[in-house]
Order: sequence, then C-alpha cells, then structure tokens
Amino acid sequence: MYFLSGWPKRLLWPLGSPAEAPFHVQSDPQRTFFAVLAPARLSIWYSRPSVLIVTYKEPAKSSSQFGSYKEAEWRPDSTMIAVSTANGYILFFHITSTRGDKYLYEPVYPKGSPQMKGTPHFKEEQCAPALDLEMRKILDLQAPIMSLQSVLEDLLVATSDGLLHLIHWEGMTNGRKAINLCTVPFSVDLQSSRGSFLGFADVHIRDMEYCATLDGFAVVFNDGKVGFITPVSSRFTAEQLHGVWPQDVVDGTCVAVNNKYRLMAFGCASGSVQVYTIDNTTGAMLLSHKLELTAKQYPDIWNKTGAVKLVRWSPDNSVVIVTWEYGGLSLWSVFGAQLICTLGGDFAYRSDGTKKDPLKINSMSWGAEGYHLWVISGFGSQNTEIESDPKSVVKQPGILLFQFIKSVLTVNPCMSNQEQVLLQGEDRLYLNCGEASQTQNPRSSSARREHKPSREKSPFADGGLESQGLSTLLGHRHWHVVQISSIYLESNWPIRFSAIDKLGQNIAVVGKFGFAHYSLLTKKWKLFGNITQEQNMIVTGGLAWWNDFIVLACYNISDHQEELRVYLRTSNLDNAFAHVTKAPAETLLLSVFRDMVIVFRADCSICLYGIERKSDGPNTTASIQVLQEVSMSRYIPHPFLVVSVTLTSVSTENGITLKMPQQARDAESIMLNLAGQLIMMQRDRSGPQIREKDSHPNQRKLLPFCPPVVLAQSVENVWTTCRANKQKRHLLEALWLSCGGAGMKVWLPLFPRDHRKPHSFLSQRIMLPFHINIYPLAVLFEDALVLGAVNDTLLYDSLYTRNSAREQLEVLFPFCVVERTSQIYLHHILRQLLVRNLGEQALLLAQSCTALPYFPHVLELMLHEVLEEEATSREPIPDPLLPTVAKFITEFPLFLQTVVHCARKTEYALWNYLFAAVGNPKDLFEECLMAQDLDTAASYLIILQNMEVPAVSRQHATLLFNTALEQGKWDLCRHMIRFLKAIGSGESETPPPTPTAQEPSSSGGFEFFRNRSISLSQSADTVPAGKFSLQKTLSMPSGPSGKRWSKDSDCAENMYIDMMLWRHARRLLEEVRLKDLGCFAAQLGFELISWLCKERTRAARVDNFVIALKRLHKDFLWPLPIIPASSLSSPFKNGKYRTVGEQLLKSQSADPFLNLEIDSGVSNVQRSQSWFGNIGPTHHEIDTASSHGPQMQDAFLSPLSNKGDECSIGSATDLTESSSMVDGDWTMVDENFSTLSLTQSELEHISMELASKGPHKSQVQLRYLLHIFMEAGCLDWCIVIGLILRESSIINQILVIIQSSEVDGEMLQNIKTGLHAVDRWASTDCPGYKPFLNIIKPQLQKLSEITEEQVQLEAFQPITAGKTPEQTSPRAEESRGSSGHGSIPQGEVGGSSMVSRKEEDTTQAEEEEPFQDGTYDCCVS
Repeated sequence: MYFLSGWPKRLLWPLGSPAEAPFHVQSDPQRTFFAVLAPARLSIWYSRPSVLIVTYKEPAKSSSQFGSYKEAEWRPDSTMIAVSTANGYILFFHITSTRGDKYLYEPVYPKGSPQMKGTPHFKEEQCAPALDLEMRKILDLQAPIMSLQSVLEDLLVATSDGLLHLIHWEGMTNGRKAINLCTVPFSVDLQSSRGSFLGFADVHIRDMEYCATLDGFAVVFNDGKVGFITPVSSRFTAEQLHGVWPQDVVDGTCVAVNNKYRLMAFGCASGSVQVYTIDNTTGAMLLSHKLELTAKQYPDIWNKTGAVKLVRWSPDNSVVIVTWEYGGLSLWSVFGAQLICTLGGDFAYRSDGTKKDPLKINSMSWGAEGYHLWVISGFGSQNTEIESDPKSVVKQPGILLFQFIKSVLTVNPCMSNQEQVLLQGEDRLYLNCGEASQTQNPRSSSARREHKPSREKSPFADGGLESQGLSTLLGHRHWHVVQISSIYLESNWPIRFSAIDKLGQNIAVVGKFGFAHYSLLTKKWKLFGNITQEQNMIVTGGLAWWNDFIVLACYNISDHQEELRVYLRTSNLDNAFAHVTKAPAETLLLSVFRDMVIVFRADCSICLYGIERKSDGPNTTASIQVLQEVSMSRYIPHPFLVVSVTLTSVSTENGITLKMPQQARDAESIMLNLAGQLIMMQRDRSGPQIREKDSHPNQRKLLPFCPPVVLAQSVENVWTTCRANKQKRHLLEALWLSCGGAGMKVWLPLFPRDHRKPHSFLSQRIMLPFHINIYPLAVLFEDALVLGAVNDTLLYDSLYTRNSAREQLEVLFPFCVVERTSQIYLHHILRQLLVRNLGEQALLLAQSCTALPYFPHVLELMLHEVLEEEATSREPIPDPLLPTVAKFITEFPLFLQTVVHCARKTEYALWNYLFAAVGNPKDLFEECLMAQDLDTAASYLIILQNMEVPAVSRQHATLLFNTALEQGKWDLCRHMIRFLKAIGSGESETPPPTPTAQEPSSSGGFEFFRNRSISLSQSADTVPAGKFSLQKTLSMPSGPSGKRWSKDSDCAENMYIDMMLWRHARRLLEEVRLKDLGCFAAQLGFELISWLCKERTRAARVDNFVIALKRLHKDFLWPLPIIPASSLSSPFKNGKYRTVGEQLLKSQSADPFLNLEIDSGVSNVQRSQSWFGNIGPTHHEIDTASSHGPQMQDAFLSPLSNKGDECSIGSATDLTESSSMVDGDWTMVDENFSTLSLTQSELEHISMELASKGPHKSQVQLRYLLHIFMEAGCLDWCIVIGLILRESSIINQILVIIQSSEVDGEMLQNIKTGLHAVDRWASTDCPGYKPFLNIIKPQLQKLSEITEEQVQLEAFQPITAGKTPEQTSPRAEESRGSSGHGSIPQGEVGGSSMVSRKEEDTTQAEEEEPFQDGTYDCCVS
C-alpha cells in the first residue's frame, strides 16, 4: 500500500531561540501550502519546492495578551487561516498575493530551451508564489480553546467551558448562540427515544473532527469517553443535535476521520487505536477493528508506547499513520493491516545493538497525494544541548519530510485485474515485470505482438489476454524503475494516477493536467505535442489500457464539459487522434473488462460502454458507444464512498447451470466496493432469454441487473481475471479479496465431479478466509501466488563515528528500500476446504495445480501447519484435521517425501502425533524401498533411529544399504556406512544428515582414480599419515572410506560392514559385472586388490571365458570385431602386418569414421597424417627404416584436423598405447607409408581399425581393471581383458608372469580350457576374433607347454626384460605429453598397463613386501 523510501529530508527552520521552535503543522485543503506554528510565529511553507514563503511574528506586547499560538485551521479555499491562542483568542489571518505576477523562486533556463516558451499555468506550478500574511480579525471566546474545525463555510470551535461555537469565517457569530454540551442528548443509538445528558459539570470536548460523508462530528471528551454528534435536521442548534457513544471506550485521547470509508479512528491511552463505523440502520457506533501492536511482534515495546498522540489518514484515505506519546510511527491500511512500525528492527537499534531513542512527534500532516509526510519532531535527549551550541544546525528543531511510495491500487483501483505490481513515487514508477524485451515466455505467445497485424483483428487472440510468465512476474528481487519524464512533471506535479497494460510493456501516468505514456520496449516517453491541449484537460476518474489504447475520463476546461476519451498508443499524442464521447456528469471511477468500459459517475449512475477498434483510412481509432445505464442512487448514500467498481464474469451460478456455456465468461456482474462493503449486482436471467445468434452482437439488448447483494465487509481490494482455463477453473473463476488485518478471502466456485448434476442443497460458491504474511498487491491466478512488497531497512550509522555526527539523519534513521515479495496461498485454501468437509473439491483443485514447481512445498506447508497447531494445542481437539490432511496427501505420489520432510522440519516431540495419523514409519520405509525411492527411505531411517531401538534401525539400514549397493547409489552407500558405524559405536544420538539426491558423476564413477597413485595394493598400516589424508581429501571429499580402514577396524561393526561389501563384490564378479565392480571399489574405497588376492581361486575365477567376453563387450560398449569384405585386397594382409586389415570391428557406437564419404579424400589424408604424427615419435626405428626421412617428417607434423573433437582420429590415438598397431608389430614400416600415396581402401582400413575401438573412457577403465587383476594375480581375468583389447603384448606379459612365478596349476588349466572355448566360439560365432587369435597362437602354444611341464622357463626372461622398457618408456612420456586431449592425466591414473617397469619394480619392492601372501611372489625384473 504505502512504503517508506530513503531517508527523511530535513527542512531548516530559521535560527532563533528554542522558545521559537515549531510545534504544529497543518496543510491547506489542496496540500499546496503548509502553515507552521511556533509560540509567537505563523509561517507559510510551499510544498514543491519545500521552501518558506512568509512568516508573521507576533509583537511581544500583543503576544503576552493573546498567549502562545496553539492550533491553526485553513479556510476551504485557502485564503484565510484561523489560529487559536492559549488565552482563548482566535486570530484570523488573510493570505494575499500583493505583488501581482511576482514569484519568490523562479527556475532559470538556458536560452532557447523549450521551457522558455510561455506555457499556461507554468508559473503557478513551478515557482513558489510571493504571499503576504495580514491579521484581519481577533475574536475573544473567554475560555481556553480545545479544538478548531473548519465545517463548510463556518468554523466550529470547542472551548474548555463545555461550549461549541459556530463562527463565520469573517469572524462573526451571526447571532447564533453557543451550544452547551450538557444540553445535547447522548444514547447508544439514534432509535432510542430519549438519550441521557452528559451529567457531570466540567465536561468539554478535547478533540473533534468533522466527517462530511456521515454529516457529523467524531468527538473525544476530557474524561476519555468518545462519541459522534450529528444534527438531526439541517439546522445546527442545541435542540437539533443528538449524540451516540459506544459503551466501552473510556480512555480516548484523539480522533481522526476517514471520509471515504466512513470510519472514525479513536486513539486511546492504552496505545491502541479503536476504529468505529456507524450502523446505517440504527445509527449506533460499531467497532470495526483495532490497530494495536501485539506482544508477539513487539515483545520489548508492547504496552510501553504511552497513549496515542496523533492519528492521521492519508489524502487518498487508504492508510492511517499513528504516533505515540513516547515516540515512534506506525502505518496501517484502512482495515488494520500493519505496513510499517518504527519501534522495532533497524529503526529502534543501532548497528552495534544499542537502543536508540524513538523519534517523538509533536505534529504531522500529509503532503500532496501522500508522497510526503510533514513531521515536526519533538525533542529527545538532545534538548539540553541546544543552548550550549547554537550554531549546530543539526540540533536545531526542524521539519522532517518522510518520503513514501504507494501502490497504484490506492488511487486507480481498475489496476486490480492485472497481474503486475506497480508502485508510484513522486517522480518514478516501480514495476515488478523484468525487462520488457525479455518477456518472451511460454505463456504469452509473443511479447512483441503489438507489431503484428494478428492482434489487431482480434483483441482476444491468445496473446492479448495471456498472463505474463511466472518467471517474469516473480523474477528477481529488484524492481524495474522508470523515471517519469521531467518535462511532464515540471508543470504537472504531483502524479495522481498511473496504469500499466496487460503485457506489462506500456505505462501511462496522469499528473495535474493531461497525461503521458512510456514504452518499456523503446524506453521513450510520449507527451502531448501541443501543450495547450495537455493543460486543457484534467483526468478525473483514473485511466486504463485496452489493448493499444488508453481509455480515460476527463474534464475539458475550455468547454466546461465532462468527456470520455480514447487515445491510440502508437499515434502521436494529440486530440486529433482521440475518440471523444461527452459524458453527462463527472466520472469518478473507470474500469475495463474485455471490450467493455464501466464508468461510475458523480450522479451515482453506472454506465457500460462497448469499445471497438476502427480502422478508417490511415488512422486507427477506437469507437465507444453506450450499452447500458444503471442508476445506483437508491443504494449509495454518497458517490465519494464508492472505492472501486469492476465488471466480472463471476456470478453465484457456475457455468454449468447457465443455459449457454458462453455466458459464463461474459460480463456477468458488477462488483462495487462501497466504503469497504463489497456489493454484487448480477444480471437478471429470470426473464425470457434472447437467443444470441438471432440478434447482431452490437445491437443485442443487455440483460438488466438484479438488486445488489452484499458479499463481504471490510474489503480493501478486489481481484478477478477475465481469462479462462479449463484445467484451472477453480482459481480463474474465483474472486480474491484483501481485507486488511483480517487477511484475505477467496470466493471460490464449487464444481460437481465429472459433470454430474450439482446437488440442490450444495452452494455453488464458498467464501474462504485465510491469512498471509504479506500485504497483497497482485494475485497470480493460475500460479496460486500472491505478490506484494515490503519495506526493508539498511543501517549506515557505522559510517558516522564522530560524536558530532550522532544526530545526523543517516544515523537516526535507517535507509528504507522496498523489496518485492510473494507468497503461496494454495495450502490455505485446501485446508479451508478440508475443514468444511469439501475434500472432493480440494482434490480437484490440487490436481489442477500438480504441475506447479512448488506443489510439493504446498502439501508440506499444509501438513506442517496443521501438525504444529494440533500437536501443541493445550485443550483436546474435538475434531482433529490431521487425519483428513494425511488422507488427502496420500492421493498424491509425493506422499512419502511430504511426510518425511515435514517430520524432519518439526521437533521430535510431535513425531508420535504425526505418525499416528500418517502411518507407522517402518511401513513407510518399506514403501519407499518398494518404490525404489532410496533417498526418501534414508530420511525415514533417521526417524526410525530416533523412534525405535538400535536393532530395528540397524536391520532397516542393512536393507537400505544392500539396495543402494545394488542400484549404485554411492553417495547413499557412504552415508549408510557411516550410519551403521554410528549405531554400532553408540553414536546413535547424532543422526546422520539426509543424503542429498545423488548427482550422476560425469566420468561414470571413475573420478576416484584420477588423483590416486597407481599401486592400490597398499595396506593402511604401511601408508604414512600425510599421504593417506591427502589421498582421502582428493579422492573422496565426503567419503567415510578413509575412516573405514582406521584404528577401530577390528570392531564387530566394521566386520559386519565389510562382510556386506565382500558379499556384494562377490556377487558382481559372479555375474561378470566388472564395470560395476570398478565403480563400487572406486566410490566406496573398497580394497579390491587385497580382496581379489584372497578370492583368487574362489570368486575371482573366470568360469566361462566366452560369457565373460560377451558381457564385457556389452558393459563397456565395446564393439565385437568383424572382418570387412575388402580385407582380401588389403596391402597388409600377408604375414604379420595383417592386424590392421583384419581387426576391423562392426562399430556399435555412432562413430564418425564409419560415415566418412569416399570423396572426402583430402580430409582423410590429413587425418591419417595427424594420426601417424602421433605414432611416429613412438619408435626410433621408423626414421632409420625409411629413406625419405625429412619428407616423411613433414607429412607427420601436419596440423590436427579437428583437435577438439573427442572422436576425431587425432585424439582417439593420443593414447598411443591404446592402438594395437603400436604393439611392437610395427618395427618395420613399409616405404609406402612415408609418401602420401595411400589408396582410399587403405585409409578406410585405418579409419575402420580405429572405429573398432570402444569409447576412450572404456579403454581407460579396462586398462585400470587389467592393472588391478594383474597385481592381484587373477591372470584368467587379465587374459579376458587382453582379448577384448586385442593386444598381444598383454598376453606376452601374462606369459612372463606365469613363467617367472609360481602360478597355481588349476588357474593355468582354467586359462587353457577357457582360451580353447574362445577359439571354438570365434570359429563359429565371431570370426572377427580369429586374426588376433592367430597372432597369439605362439604364446598359446607356450602356455600349453607350461601347463604340461609346470616348469619355469628362465631362458625367456632376459629377452622380455630387454624389450619392455624400450617399448614402454617413450610411450609413458608421450602419454603425459598428450594427456591434454584425454579426459584423464595418463601418467597418474594407470590408464595403461604399460607404465614404465622400472618405476613399478621399485614401488612393488617397497610396498608389497610387508603383506606378501606367500602364495604369490611377484618378481618382475
């Protein structure tokens, strides 16, 4: 509604003694001038600029006669001021502007600037006028004056002797007698025949205010009683007055009246404000609501504010400001929603936590349009210092100006059918829709539709009425601030109305005269070209957008005529392009619904106009014609009481019961907010119905309206929408009301299910109240959100440390900013429906909203609120709602998560109550496991741990741990290991945190090896602590694996966990799931090598080589080899070099190599060059073997054709070890290779050879596993991996190990039979393997010899020992060099079995000795 902005400004009071400090400020009725009183001075200030114009100083002699000044009151036409004095005198001052066209302050412009041209009204607007003050008349009332009040053409004065004087403004009593209060009868209401008189002698009025719309005075008596005095007839004499009073107020201190809502706010000595209204029928005073601080919000200040000192309603009557005896300000909406209070937070405390003195206020008055509050501050602690330091400007008493920003709804209520929040400050606007250029979103088909002709044909095409997207309206926390054109503001300050269009792209503002509009797309203002046209119109009833048109009601000054005008946004702003309709009376309110304009006039009539687009020739205009007029004078006592008027499609009948479905979306009813009472008038469908297709739409007769019905009381704002959505009918056909302190209400339609016939006894709509924590400014209908704004404060006092700056405004006050807020309301509505046994409706409504991103949160909020209320209630609840809510939530798949999240966020004491309603947590845990929702199950485990004995939670934890292992949820597994240990070691008091949802790791779970040293066979005992912790931090940030093998490894709990891990590993091996085994070991830090050593002859045996081979091909996405048809003509086919041609595989992955076109020879040649470039340096023999050395080098070093692409040939061969052509079979290179004369078919062979490899990652993983099995001595697995990688060097290596160490004969036999089985399978099913098997034939023969002899063949050792380093060391270097392309640094990862043997010798010698098994000694030289 209203929000504080920035710091207050201080206006400097002319220096003088403290006895001349100001103490009272009163604005004139137009709020242009302010009268400021000091004990013997009257000053007149101007509002913009805020400057002092003139001061009248009372001479000392007469001042002692009159006494000091007390109070000032303006004449309605601002030509006179009456000032009361302490000794019972009233002084009448005339204000004259003697110096003609002279002005005190004039703006100076450079020559030739547009402002120099004579614009009408320019001087009066811009320059402070020179005025004279002259005392004309003195009236002595012979008793101290308590209150002054201007009533129409008279001045009403209450004196302390209990008299009421009615004085003419010229200073005469006109012979009328003063009325003695003792003769005015008072009663509880006006119906009682005779009232009692005020019995006590010294009764007098302490404060009073006249209320025009109630025609009477709200008064506060000196004994604290309050009342309302009204003349029974038009004559104002004692016999004709009658008073009513409420029985229960006895401590009244002051009063303020709200004319628009007919409210009287009485401040009380207790610190609360009681707001009364008058009952229309009986005339009694009824308590509407109270404004009071609650102990809950302000525990330290509650009941310590002192009496209420001042109450002031804002100029638009939408907020009230209250201040207390001991200081502080608070701002409330009409019906009691608190907006701001300066008694808490940054207003009351400094940044170091010390308490500030609250600001004491002696007097305050609102400025024009409520943008400023003029405040005269009282003196806090600094009162004494003023004499000592007269030069200190800061400590001088002065006038403070608080600056406000207000919601556009306070002045232009037609904006309530929009979804944007728009705030207006005195020179800027705040919008909540982000940049207009970014508003493209799924829900509005195009943000820039205005340039498309489609929108012109039908104003209700989808784009026209679509709501803006959720992201745009919620967006970020910042406002989009639009500075109002300074040229327009200069002559038209203050801004009175503003409006934004449906799509949030155009804004229009109205100042004193004319209007201007702004486009957020072009960021430009459009003003009237002809300034006389602008200054000739005063907009009266607000303005609204209709598609591209601005619709407004105005008064034409030169023609003295009320008009309705429509301007097109895209044309120049000129009356020539406007459509003008004359109106019979002044328009007070205006609103647009689809293509209808509804207008409320000062003669209490409502008029409906139809508006349509007309394109005559070049100009597009809109034409308006009257459709229907309705007189409301019977129901409306005073036109000023109507707060808002809107057309809606809402009616008591739902669309189902209407005769035609289309009518459901028509303008069904008029909603009228009459002083806070919401009145609805529906169309009368009782008469004969006209069939629509018979009559032309423009000529169709509109149905009359029924008599009005009151829907709700205390209504501040109303929101409806004209959009329709089949899915969300509940939300879109509802009516939303904001009711101040009573929260919000929604008038919700109820639909029968499956279009059954509705029950006759069921109401078709229901009014549901609910509370929200923010002040609502807009409702997003489909998104079930309320948007609002809230004041936030920032302290800057730490910047001012010197003592002299203690009283700076920046220190005394925090800097105020306005933040955007939003709140979900859906759970409140669902809950209200469930309370009323409308579960079916609640279900329909909830199911229509399941797609909302925060729907799970809605269910959780509802469960949580009901649980907190019922479980903490002191009295037993007769009809608890929790079981109903629990049953309701089970209808949704999110049930299990909702319950557990709610439990985790509530205290343990309430759990039993919760689970009594929703079910046993053990059952819910099992449901989670069945639904495969492990993370939720983990949350239930924490609840079980707190509610059950350790054995139960251990049993469930084991269940979950096994399931998590099975599904590869490694994060969860790590948490479970920690959890099981905690239960075992008695740490069950500290429940583990809920595991976060597991993020799939990018490298398939092999991240673990990236920073790990190659030898994994270390035991914890031999590892130095530093290395161990480093390894732990790098490899597993959250992993408990480091702890797993720590000191307490002998405890039973660890044994229990290890048993489970071993069992899982055994299962993975038995099912040949090597990839899963690798992930498992890496993620959980499982010591794979030591376990494999133990299981070498049991689980780690390969039972069926063929099945294992097939399974690995599948798991690692490794293509099976095939023999291409063209291999017969291959240049490599004879002899040893057949590998390239015959090892080509049928690629199962979509590799680019298979798609190479034959004609793209050049790129192929380049790729082959780059490929050779990588192989080249690997072998020293290439240079010597070829005679064309230099030329060959050129070809090799050509640039990589596409380096970045992981599938390109260049990077596929970065790992030179991974290419089977570099097995040492390439020692002699044919001379053809050095020239560029490779044929197409040869290139194809090479590229297909590369394509036959699996993904790079699989290669790294396979090599890693090979390394592990090699160290653990599981040679049968090594053979299988060697086969799949098709590298004879691996087979050679295994032979070396077999020859050089004692190997179990059973294993050798197993390898032999396995290889024979593979050979048979290759012959029948997979001929692609044959070439490789032929290559390794000699090794296989050696193997069978060894198995037969079981003898170590020492003779082979030197040869291999000599051969390996030569092959491997350059390769290790290159793998480091080229690791930029690969995803894993090769040198550290062990991505290859070819790590330099010299290094490995030493590491193995050092690290493996302490825990050699004896059965396996690895002595590689």
